[in-house]
Amino acid sequence: MLSKSYIMWNSQRLQTFLNPFSSIQVQQNMLSSKVQFLNKLNLPSLPVPKLHQTLTKYLKSVEPFLTEQELLKTKTVVKKFADSEAPLLQSYLENKASNCENWLSDWWDNTAYLEYRDPVTVFSSPGLVCPLQQFSNEAERLSYASKMILGAINYKQLIDRELLPLDKMGKDPLDMNQYKKIYGTCRIPRPIRDELQFNPNSKHIIIARNNNFFKMDVITPENGVPSFNQILSQLIYITKSSEVSGSPIGILTSDNRDNWCNAYKLLSSDKTNRESLDAIESSLFILCLDNPLPKWNDDTLTLAAKQCIHGGGLDGNSANRWFDKTLQFIVGTDGIVGLTYEHSPSEGQPVAVLTDHVVKYIEGNDWKSLPDIKTEKYPEPLIFNVDQELIKAMDTAATNVNRLADNLELNVFNFKSFGKEFVKSQKLSPDSFIQIAIQYAFYRIHKVPGAHYESAATRRYIHGRTETIRSCSTESVAFAKEMLDNNSSEVDKLTALKTAIMAHKNYTIDAINGFGVDRHLLGLKLAAKELKKELPELYKDVAFSRSSHMRLSTSQVATKCKGVMAYGPLVPNGYGCCYNPRPDDIFFAVSCFKDNEETDANKFRNALERSLLDMHNLLARNQKHKL
Repeated sequence: MLSKSYIMWNSQRLQTFLNPFSSIQVQQNMLSSKVQFLNKLNLPSLPVPKLHQTLTKYLKSVEPFLTEQELLKTKTVVKKFADSEAPLLQSYLENKASNCENWLSDWWDNTAYLEYRDPVTVFSSPGLVCPLQQFSNEAERLSYASKMILGAINYKQLIDRELLPLDKMGKDPLDMNQYKKIYGTCRIPRPIRDELQFNPNSKHIIIARNNNFFKMDVITPENGVPSFNQILSQLIYITKSSEVSGSPIGILTSDNRDNWCNAYKLLSSDKTNRESLDAIESSLFILCLDNPLPKWNDDTLTLAAKQCIHGGGLDGNSANRWFDKTLQFIVGTDGIVGLTYEHSPSEGQPVAVLTDHVVKYIEGNDWKSLPDIKTEKYPEPLIFNVDQELIKAMDTAATNVNRLADNLELNVFNFKSFGKEFVKSQKLSPDSFIQIAIQYAFYRIHKVPGAHYESAATRRYIHGRTETIRSCSTESVAFAKEMLDNNSSEVDKLTALKTAIMAHKNYTIDAINGFGVDRHLLGLKLAAKELKKELPELYKDVAFSRSSHMRLSTSQVATKCKGVMAYGPLVPNGYGCCYNPRPDDIFFAVSCFKDNEETDANKFRNALERSLLDMHNLLARNQKHKL
């Protein structure tokens, strides 16, 4: 239990010692619940797929999970849906699409994120591990953190000045609005549905150390940027001012959204607390100066992923966070560097591009050329007044996040045998190759098909987010069976491999063009809800439940640096598997829950490495073989 003496701040002493300047004043003109994102590229709107196309594709995608008898029943259910309920729902979707830029975007934000009541920690927010560092002393760590701050601000300036290189898929430009949602954004806990607050014109950041939060200005009224020495001097000031651990207020943000919402109401009813909350919520981002984590018998990469996903619980750094902020950079005394991000405003790839920029900035010399600016204002400590009800809420949150942290099993590793260049040399898609390897690894362990989610970006369309690539297919299962059959010939194995990869690639093309299965089915389901219709039988059918119980949650998040993103599984008996394919190696982050007897991250890693090598060796042995 957390003692009251540990939790309560000595507010008067802290204000006198740490804050010789003015009290926190949030600039209300910076705060906004909405921010306008223009369609300057004249991108098309997300299409509503044809009903028969989606249902035909859906039937094919569910085949691996059904017996012949079950498949016959599902075909009957689908036909009934197509003939009776679906036309009205389809018409509703088409009408919605004709009256907005993206018929899915508001529904997706709400159902996928803002109405989700489990904690964002582990269940939603990923962590991204950056190249690990070696700090000989605190001065080196603070020097690195100063450069990281400046690199992040530099990237924000590029976004504001619209100087980012345009992302493209082939020749097609991609929607860039997610980049504008990364900075200054915060999720606010609300009953039933959270909300997002955007603060694109903010001029300050938050520094967290020993559970203490400080507001630090990083952009001058004239839009100037402090020098490296000025940032460093302020971090030194914060370090000296935060030797005593603060109230673990941040732990509240790691809890169930309803618990956090109730605590938030209590917290914000106090004027001083409200000012501190405003400062955090309106900040550009948070930089967390972390203490070392307990080793947990993990290698450094895996330990770093735990630090970035959940912070290690109360005895670690979970209270040295504000998990509602979109961006939280992490710099640990043990050389662990990375970030955690709240998922609702953005997908992983824009965050990965930001990470590459910051890493490159730190390694370069641009930070040296910033002119010194006289420090007019020291960082302000954020004061929180805590009563017994909040102490109880923090106790609950601490218990819950400790349990979450202990239960998440991770295995993060660098696969060095080959990378995407080998796969390209075989004239195959590297992403499809890796996805089929993941399928093969799952089947090798469990001997059953595993419903498999891969995110596909739909940013060819205005406000596009993702579509599901259903990577488990009849072709992927057939390939796994061929590989595990000792009587199967080389030709049969090679044919099955290329067939499975092509099937995945074709589905991927459909998904990125907005013609997958899952988002359309979600739209039809939500249309029925808005029309106050009974839930169609299709959504109660065994085919739907099995094919959408994603035992594999996967994503490619590519960085040029030695980085890897990690996140938790989607379902209790599932795996998370994020990967970064580089020219000659691949970083993987595998996760599962320890309390589930069906899954084991170490076994999955071993199976995945064996599967990748099996596929590599099969291709290498048959390079001259023509089918």
